[in-house]
Amino acid sequence: MRPAISPLLPFFVAVAAFAQNAPRTPWGDPDLEGTYTSDNSIGVPMQRPETFGTRALLTDEEYAARTDANSVQVAKDQALEPESEFSTEDPSAINAPRHWLERPDRPSRATSLVVDPPDGRIPALTPAGERFSEARRTSRRRPPESYTDFTNYDRCISRGVTGSILPVIYGNGTQILQAPGYVVIRNEMIHEARVIPLDGRPHADPNVHMWMGDARGRFEGDTLVIETTNFTDRTGIGGNGNGAVHSTELKLVERLTRVDADTLLYEFTVNDPTIYTQPWTVRFELNRKTGYEIYEYACHEGNYGLANMLRAARADERAAAP
Repeated sequence: MRPAISPLLPFFVAVAAFAQNAPRTPWGDPDLEGTYTSDNSIGVPMQRPETFGTRALLTDEEYAARTDANSVQVAKDQALEPESEFSTEDPSAINAPRHWLERPDRPSRATSLVVDPPDGRIPALTPAGERFSEARRTSRRRPPESYTDFTNYDRCISRGVTGSILPVIYGNGTQILQAPGYVVIRNEMIHEARVIPLDGRPHADPNVHMWMGDARGRFEGDTLVIETTNFTDRTGIGGNGNGAVHSTELKLVERLTRVDADTLLYEFTVNDPTIYTQPWTVRFELNRKTGYEIYEYACHEGNYGLANMLRAARADERAAAP
């Protein structure tokens, strides 16, 4: 019987060949600098649909359907021909005008962003995790009583570490800068910037909790490994900092590896035994995109939505009053 050959084998062969001559900074660290986006993973579900089982990649037929759908959407966005049926704004569009939205250049073949466990599903919650998650859902279902009932994203505070890099509808840029002993990771949306020391210093006191946690980095071969602790429990592990919950005990381990001149392989592993019954890992590519630049994300300026949503909630209460 012939041994099974992984469909990822050509990818790993190419990565190994690139690593032999991978670029270095003047002081000798692997060179990861550049501006990248997670746009190519837009549309890939966080968790794998159960019909795929443990299959991590789309078939050629499934991938063709994904790329065709992306091409149709790009045509709608661009309205290339004045007489096109797509030449006006789609009234079903939500959240932002279409010219804001970003699309993949080369859609990912992944069936999910979660790659471990092998079924691509977020593991079961612990009893404490169930209680915490239900409390979060309950608070979001009721009409907001205060600005504190809104997400950190709604309040222009933070999307957290993972929420700032996972692909969403726009603003998926990540810039990496390096200096001797430090790596800086700057996220486009809500203008986060993490200055990550590489000198082995200890983490902050366990009683100190931060929106983006306390990060420490090191290189393992050509891979930058970042371990982050000291989180609050008020962000999430999903797009825009929503989605899967975590506790203050979260230890997040990120890995970034340059696999070719224009691509970084990015992954993070969630270690939070308070909330999850086992660790789990997300993986996707960060790609350079021609002409992509990061501009100021001035979230608070003109942020009338928060006050208006509170006014609307009070108006609903008055209307319902006897």
